[in-house]
Amino acid sequence: MPYPPEHRDRTRARIVRSAQLLFNRHGFDSVKIDDIMAQAGLTRGGFYSYFETKSELYAEAILLSLAETPWGRWDGLSVDFSADDAARQVVNVYLSDQHFGDVDGSCPMVALPSDVARSEPAVRRAFESVFNSMAGLFQKTLEESGQADRQRALTIASICVGAMVVARAVDSRSLSEEIRRAAMRTALELGGWTEGKTCS
Repeated sequence: MPYPPEHRDRTRARIVRSAQLLFNRHGFDSVKIDDIMAQAGLTRGGFYSYFETKSELYAEAILLSLAETPWGRWDGLSVDFSADDAARQVVNVYLSDQHFGDVDGSCPMVALPSDVARSEPAVRRAFESVFNSMAGLFQKTLEESGQADRQRALTIASICVGAMVVARAVDSRSLSEEIRRAAMRTALELGGWTEGKTCS
């Protein structure tokens, strides 16, 4: 008896989530298709029914972060994108202890940048889409407060991503926290968003 159409969609989603977790944890080059399928509870043979290459799957795993943001799993943190201070909330959540500690569910821009730089154009385009989405939120908020400035929005997004990459790379926990605090302060100041206050 054939599977219903939704079975295929659910199976594809399982593979993408499995890939996202393993890519975040180990990087693109270290993860094999067998690993991804085993994590998803499937056999390797089914992979090519859904994806032509591992790079195609990689691009989808990156884009998944736009649809399924990780902070829903983090206690005490959320982002209300309809709020006036959504941009401030994103900066605070992005540079939070919870994001720092959640390697498996991390934003792919933090976990995968060096892999992406060496990847195929489709992967780089997926990464670019995630980055543009983040910068776009900052730009929209700046425009609403009369500070329309694409360069500033790009800078704030770059500060958030870069600070988390460096914070994850250093050995000293105190230095890591210092880097994230400094980045948060600078990003919020650039946006004119002080912590605890809404953007107006």
